[in-house]
Amino acid sequence: MESAIAALRDRLRGELISPSDPDYDAARRVYNAMISRRPRLIAGCADVADVMACVQFAREQNLRLAIRGGGHNAAGLGVCDDGLVIDLSRMNYVRVDPKRKTVLAGGGALWRDVDHATHAFGLAVPSGIISSTGVAGLTLGGGIGYLSRRYGLTIDNLLAVEMVLADGRFVTASAREHADLFWAVRGGGGNFGVVTSFLFRARPVHTVYGGPMLWPMEKAAELMRWYRDFIVRASEEAYGFFAFHAVPNWPPFPEHLYGKKMCGIVWWYTGPLRNAEKVFAPIRKRWRPAVDLAGPIPQPALQSMFDRLYPTGLQWYWKADFVRTLPDEAIAIHVKFAEQLPSPQSTMHLYPVNGAAGRVKRGATPWFHRDATWGSVIVGVDPDPANKDRITAWAKAYWSALHPYSAGGAYINMMMEEGEDRIRATYGRNYGKLARIKKRYDPSNLFRVNQNIKPA
Repeated sequence: MESAIAALRDRLRGELISPSDPDYDAARRVYNAMISRRPRLIAGCADVADVMACVQFAREQNLRLAIRGGGHNAAGLGVCDDGLVIDLSRMNYVRVDPKRKTVLAGGGALWRDVDHATHAFGLAVPSGIISSTGVAGLTLGGGIGYLSRRYGLTIDNLLAVEMVLADGRFVTASAREHADLFWAVRGGGGNFGVVTSFLFRARPVHTVYGGPMLWPMEKAAELMRWYRDFIVRASEEAYGFFAFHAVPNWPPFPEHLYGKKMCGIVWWYTGPLRNAEKVFAPIRKRWRPAVDLAGPIPQPALQSMFDRLYPTGLQWYWKADFVRTLPDEAIAIHVKFAEQLPSPQSTMHLYPVNGAAGRVKRGATPWFHRDATWGSVIVGVDPDPANKDRITAWAKAYWSALHPYSAGGAYINMMMEEGEDRIRATYGRNYGKLARIKKRYDPSNLFRVNQNIKPA
């Protein structure tokens, strides 16, 4: 093995880090500090040739293999024990073609990099709500975010990928080349190879109208009942995710509300700015928010608004579900657990996935739950490892109480390692096709450090 490691090191343009290296602990760290794994090797790949060499090495040495893009994965599946991590962070580039309205992003790019590059041309690619998230992980899991109701999921705007397969081949997958593989990567996660670049369709987005409105917790039940009806009737130009939060301890939030538990809606409106005040005036008149930060804002600024609240290195425990309806009984459960938020950063979000995202047929991509109204997520979050059990217990109890009202399955990017049954529930009838494609491209399941789909 040592001679093989030496040979790999000689082949790489990037660096190969081992436990004896001084930067090993920094290199193995991922976004979720609840995850602490110790790989045997971490390859900071500089280019596709490096990725090909690493895949070949892992296959020949029968090493466990993990792929790290941005490192944001909820379950920490960008790192593994005793294996090889392919770290794509050096492959960070973004190229915008303003004429074709396309964006090429490297496998190590972050969404903040894409937002910065596209904004200059009045464009955006539908992504998530935290700009430090990696392009690769969010895209391969589906990609829900502020533009989902207007322009669909991230995968609905993906035109092609370049990737390294388990047998070492480098291929392009699109509607015209390896169409079965292209179908699979649009929601099937990292099961099918190492994606080294993504080609997206960009959308005309520059300055939007958005930001959070917050209300006292005693209004939560009534507000949720209004919101559940509003979001299914609203124009697709209007997006708002419902949340429970403690108020952050910094401006522009009012100092007298710092730390107070509140309910809120974070808005994102992509219609004409001249119409925005008219759209939100009835909401303001009826509900009179205690905090109102919604207004005209550049797309990258709103996309990165919560980065400060959720930096790398916090303890996270995630539970998620797809949701079609919000009956009064479910709302009562939400309010009960919202009043018990175990830490200032713990939260619950209801992300709308109706509108444009819901009009795509179930079989068009692996994303099965196209009839859901929301992707819900409950997260216990805290900087202190001593509070790990408390935030975990709260998230599990909250989810268990609500799960009977869910549609089954969950957004794959917001799941911990929860077993095969949960993965099958997420993909529904699309699971069998994914398993067959997995067998075709990765029959030995080399790519298994993920929400794994086993070869048929």
